[in-house]
Amino acid sequence: MAAETWDVVPLAPPDSIFKLTAAYQADTFPQKINLGVGAYRDDDSKPWVLPVVKKASYILLSDPTLNHEYLPITGLPEFVSAAARLILGHDSPAIADDRVVSVQTISGTGANHLGALFLSRYYPFNGDKVVYLSDPTWVNHFAIFENVGIKQRLYPYYDPKTIGLDFDGFIATLRSAPERSVFLLHACAHNPTGVDPTVEQWKTIAGVFLAKKHYAFFDSAYQGFASGDLDRDATAVRYFVSNGVPLLVCQSFAKNAGLYGERVGALHIIVPNKETAGRVRSQLSVLQRSEISNPPSYGARVVALILKNPELFEEWKADIRTMAGRIIDMRKQLHGVLTKELRTPGNWDHIINQIGMFSFTGVSTTQSKALVEEAHVYMTANGRISMAGLNSKNLRYFAEALDRVVRTV
Repeated sequence: MAAETWDVVPLAPPDSIFKLTAAYQADTFPQKINLGVGAYRDDDSKPWVLPVVKKASYILLSDPTLNHEYLPITGLPEFVSAAARLILGHDSPAIADDRVVSVQTISGTGANHLGALFLSRYYPFNGDKVVYLSDPTWVNHFAIFENVGIKQRLYPYYDPKTIGLDFDGFIATLRSAPERSVFLLHACAHNPTGVDPTVEQWKTIAGVFLAKKHYAFFDSAYQGFASGDLDRDATAVRYFVSNGVPLLVCQSFAKNAGLYGERVGALHIIVPNKETAGRVRSQLSVLQRSEISNPPSYGARVVALILKNPELFEEWKADIRTMAGRIIDMRKQLHGVLTKELRTPGNWDHIINQIGMFSFTGVSTTQSKALVEEAHVYMTANGRISMAGLNSKNLRYFAEALDRVVRTV
């Protein structure tokens, strides 16, 4: 009887990224390359523990006053306040006016979920509960909103003809969508394309948001990690806030602090006034209590210490520049080999024009499949690669394999 109870449960397909990683790990080919992983790797293809994180961890372990008691439901106070200042700016008018509600979450995924759940319960949707997602977007966005009863629609974003931004299509959808629609925006280093609007384009986008009274759902997973500059990567969010666009921000410290497994994140909701902030905070506490009760403390303490200690903060910025700089260097080297040495057919300027960990190469699904099956280069079917998977030892092999499939497949 017990077995029959669960006969109706269908077998779910495996996650595409984890399936790709499993295939890579099982491959015995000596020159195999994993370009699907969404985590930073050093020049030896190893995970990198940031030196500043090691130092902060040592300080915490040496502190006899620390214990393992529960954190408050909304998280470590010094972490959430410092995290808000990091993304919104120390001079943010929203912080000065006590209009920011911040909650510690289970990294960026948890922030997206809690933000989506809150909107599902309380946002005054104009008709059906709908969120507009960029085409394409991080695949997990679909499941997150689906799980809280919010339908998804796509807005034009990536133009395969230019391997760049479909700005006109994006703006047209913003203008034609019903008033008060919710649009999810990638704050920087768009995942999976690596294509970001320019500063002037962000200003135009913000203007349409204001005119149409839209709500901006920002996902900020790569602040600092994208350009190497924490302030530059927060430009869009800060501009929207300073101009009064209603919004929330999902924040992750997985990439920029290398704390992937510690799941350190925060959700920040900007509200009209202090009184509203109290009500919103109370409801977020209720939602958080029912799901995780209390967020984990270790990673939050590490980040809080780094953000609040001026010396550690400067060291962190240097570590960020190291990671971002290596990825930028890989872009430049790959572009150089393809264009100057191999003279690979096509225009490859998008390799250096895109930003962040990921790059849409522009190769077809058939060509991507050939790279996996024939060259043992593991990448997603849509042609996306993780630039962090390239290094001085495998870049030439990848460039030659890419050149070969472009010419023959």
